[in-house]
Amino acid sequence: MTKWAIWFPGQGSQQVGMGKALTEKYTVAKQVFEEANDALGFDLTKLSFEGPLDQLTRTEYAQPAILTTSIASYRVFQSYLSSAPHVLAGHSLGELSGLTAAGTMSVTDAVRLVNRRGQLMQEAAVQGGAMAAIQGLEAQQVDKVCAQCSNNSGTVVVSNYNNRSQTVISGESQAVERAMTQLEALGGMAIPLKVSAPFHSPYMEQAALKFQSELQAISFKSLAIPVLSNVTAKPYNSEADIISLLTQQMTSAVQWQAMMEWMQAEGITHAVEMAPNQVLTQLAARGGMSFKTYTYIQAKEWEQVPAELLSCLPVHAAEAASEETAPDETVHIVNEKAKKFVIRALAIAVCTKNSNWNDEEYRLGVIEPYRQVQQIQEELDRTGLIPTRDQMDKALHMLCSVFETKRTPDQERDERFEQLFEETDTKALFAAWNWRQPVLSHFVR
Repeated sequence: MTKWAIWFPGQGSQQVGMGKALTEKYTVAKQVFEEANDALGFDLTKLSFEGPLDQLTRTEYAQPAILTTSIASYRVFQSYLSSAPHVLAGHSLGELSGLTAAGTMSVTDAVRLVNRRGQLMQEAAVQGGAMAAIQGLEAQQVDKVCAQCSNNSGTVVVSNYNNRSQTVISGESQAVERAMTQLEALGGMAIPLKVSAPFHSPYMEQAALKFQSELQAISFKSLAIPVLSNVTAKPYNSEADIISLLTQQMTSAVQWQAMMEWMQAEGITHAVEMAPNQVLTQLAARGGMSFKTYTYIQAKEWEQVPAELLSCLPVHAAEAASEETAPDETVHIVNEKAKKFVIRALAIAVCTKNSNWNDEEYRLGVIEPYRQVQQIQEELDRTGLIPTRDQMDKALHMLCSVFETKRTPDQERDERFEQLFEETDTKALFAAWNWRQPVLSHFVR
């Protein structure tokens, strides 16, 4: 069975122009940037699109810019596929993007929060510190060296467990230099990072305490989708854990390798990395993980989603298809014929014979549902997009309402639905769908 995750990148993935192509093509992405601008009181859109890079790289600007771009990307993704991912995961800052995508807080609260988080982390930079990426050595070796190189004058720790052969160390500058020298002697490669503070280390304790106060000012909502914690490498139990775990995250190591292992153990087969970069996809590939990964950064890539991604992500109805389907067989959800799903449903509604001459019942059961679905088709015509599962469902529920109001015989209803599924090649998608079930309540009148 196909199970999928969405990944959100962290700081360091920023680049001038991020999100620009998405906002030019998708209104929903533009709205996210507008929300962020209003919340922050400065033009984050211009900074993200035009730079300058040195300002965009500053922690207090990079963090809200990356979160905004990631959420804009996620909102576009949602417009293509209405089924929810099995889990959301983000690297450091990306965890807050994941919590936002899961509905625990608004974009307004999220960008204000990470802007403040960035300011607090930047303030910690005045104390000095350094970070370095270590490649080619196992985490246990790096842990041991960090312990050996720490003393009363300075501490160095592992701040990121990225994959089996890449870690990041963080701490007091001289302690980091000592560790780099020893790790290179063991055959590793040590690359100093251009950062202003020792992130995810004990030196961030004061910033973490101040950030905790910021978190306490927000009323977090329940998680609509499971989100992995960077601290525990497991899903949040509830929104009650958010303040504690995000505070701990400031001083604790990012457990990205353990998070990937958790997802693999849970049967996650596909992962989609949101904009603005593909850092996490590369970490998974270099770490030998078996996920089939996708990255969606530019608008041109989103245009390939129906062909390259959606066919790999069956919705729940497709997963409940006939038992004769092989377990590893991919069910195609979207194809060229499916583009006509909504318009064919409208055509069937029009050509179905009416046997009910009560004007009020006809208005409520036929005209109003038809007009709502007609608006959906007009939007699809305008944007050129393929219908989402939610839009297809609305078209089906419209037909249910029309058939019920027109008093269409059961056999004819069966034939009409079969006709729709055959013409649009969507039988596998709606294999578990049954119009005889009480579905009319799903239709928003």
